[in-house]
Amino acid sequence: MTNKRLSNATVPQLPAATVVPSYDRNGIAPGIVHLGVGAFHRAHQAVYVDDCLAAGETEWGIVGVSLRSPDTRDALAPQDGLYTLAVRSSGGEQLRVVGSILSMLVAPEDPGAVLAVLTDPRTRIVTLTITEKAYLRAAGGGLDAAHPDIVHDLANPHAPKTAHGFLAEALARRRAAGTPPFTVLCCDNLPANGATLHRLLVEFAALRDAGLTSDARLAASGDASLAGHIADEVAFPSSMVDRIVPATTDADRTRIAVDLGVEDAWPVMTEPFCQWVIEDDFPAGRPAWEKFGATMVGDVRPFEDMKLRLLNGSHSAIAYLGLLSGHATVDRAFADPAIRQFVDALWAEAIPTLPEDAGLDTSAYTAELTERFSNTALAHRTAQIANDGSQKLPQRIVASAVECIEAGTEQVHLTLVVAAWIAACAARGKTLPEAHFTDPLDAALTPLLRKQLPANETVAAVFDLAGFASDHAERQTLIELVAVHLVHLRRDGPVLAFAALGIESDTP
Repeated sequence: MTNKRLSNATVPQLPAATVVPSYDRNGIAPGIVHLGVGAFHRAHQAVYVDDCLAAGETEWGIVGVSLRSPDTRDALAPQDGLYTLAVRSSGGEQLRVVGSILSMLVAPEDPGAVLAVLTDPRTRIVTLTITEKAYLRAAGGGLDAAHPDIVHDLANPHAPKTAHGFLAEALARRRAAGTPPFTVLCCDNLPANGATLHRLLVEFAALRDAGLTSDARLAASGDASLAGHIADEVAFPSSMVDRIVPATTDADRTRIAVDLGVEDAWPVMTEPFCQWVIEDDFPAGRPAWEKFGATMVGDVRPFEDMKLRLLNGSHSAIAYLGLLSGHATVDRAFADPAIRQFVDALWAEAIPTLPEDAGLDTSAYTAELTERFSNTALAHRTAQIANDGSQKLPQRIVASAVECIEAGTEQVHLTLVVAAWIAACAARGKTLPEAHFTDPLDAALTPLLRKQLPANETVAAVFDLAGFASDHAERQTLIELVAVHLVHLRRDGPVLAFAALGIESDTP
C-alpha cells in the first residue's frame, strides 16, 4: 500500500495506462445536482458527464448530494472528488479516473447548502439515484403522506430530509426568484420513473400548499399553487439505466492502490456494458450525452419494460434461487445448470409481455445478458441484488405474471421467483446469515415468516403486506401459484421446486 492519496495533485503521477480527465477541472462550472451519490451513479451518469466535459461542454459539472450518510463525501472530499472506475471483464481490467463530481454535500449536515445549489441559476438538471424505497410510496403507489420524513418536510419546508422536500422547496424558491425550473431526471429502476416522480412530487406539493395560508402561499410562489407549477412547468423525462455495479471490497481497494501507486478510498467496480435511454425533454438544456452512447427517445417505456422484465427480473431470480442454492455470486449461480435453464424459461415467459411493435430485439438482448451474467471478474454478490425485494418485484416479476395470467400463458417460472424471495427472507437467521440482505418491510415481514403458517396463508399475508397485485382480479390466482412453489421450497429447497418444472438440479 502507499501513503499517497488520489487527488488533483497526484493524477499526473498515475501510470500511463490509466485514463485520466483530459480537461482542466478548475474551469468546469456546476450545472447538474445529483441526489444519491452511490456507486451506481459514479459508474453510470457521472461517466457520461465526464465524457461530455472532456469534449468541451464545461458547464455541466456535478454537485453530489448524499441524503443520508456522509460516507461517500468523506471518501471523496480528500480526493478532490476524484475516484477510480475499474471496468472489469473476464479478459482483464481497465482503470479510469473520473473527474465530473466537483463537490459533495451531505443533506442532514447542512440542508441550507443543498437548497442553495438547487436554487443556483447554473443548476439546470437534477438527477436522482436514491433507490426505490426512498420515493416513499404507499402500498397503492401514491405518496406515503404518513411517513415520518414526509410529515417532517411538510412541517419544515426550509430544512427538508427527503428528495421530495428538497425538490419542492428549491422549485418554490426558484419560482419566487424568477429563475426557470430545473429539469428533474430520475435514474432509478421505477416503472415510468419520470412520470412516477412527477406524480409523487405534485402530491407532495399539494399537501404542502394545503398546509400554507393563502397569504403565505402567495408570498412563497407568486400566484397559483406550487403543485400546479410543478405539474405544468417542470419537465420530468423518464430514463432507463443499465450497468452492473458490484459492491467495492477491501481487496478491490488494495488491488487498485497497487496498480495506481496511490490510494483510492472508494473506487467503483463495473462491467464493460453500459446503457442509458432518455426521453429528450430538457427545456433548460442538457449535455450531448448521445455522443457518448446514450439513446435519446420520445418514449422510454418499451426499453424500460425490456430491462425490468428481462435483466432485472432474471437478476432477482438468480439472487434468490442462488442464495437458496448456496451461490454467493451471480456468475457462480448462473453457471449452475438448473438456474441457467430456469432463466431461459423465465425469459420465454416474460418476452411475450413486451410490446411487439417497439423494435425491441429480445434475442440479441438476452444473448448479451448471458454474457454479462457469466462475467467471472465482477463477483456481483447475490445478497446485494436480494435487497429490497418488496420494492423491486412488483415491476420486475409480478407485473409480468399478472399479464401472463390475463393472456392465458405460462407463468410458473415467474411465480417461482416470488416464492424464492419469500423463502430466502425466511431463511435469514437459519441457513442464511441473519442480516444477509434487507427489505423495507423487515419489521413486519420477519415475525410473519417466523410463524411458519401454511404456504397459502403465508403468501396471502405477504401479498397484503407488500401490496402485490393489489385490487387485481387475478390476485388470488397469483397467490395460489406462488404458494405451490413455496410448499416445494419449504420441503426440499430449489431441488424440488426445479423438479416440479422439469429441471434437474445438481444441488445436494
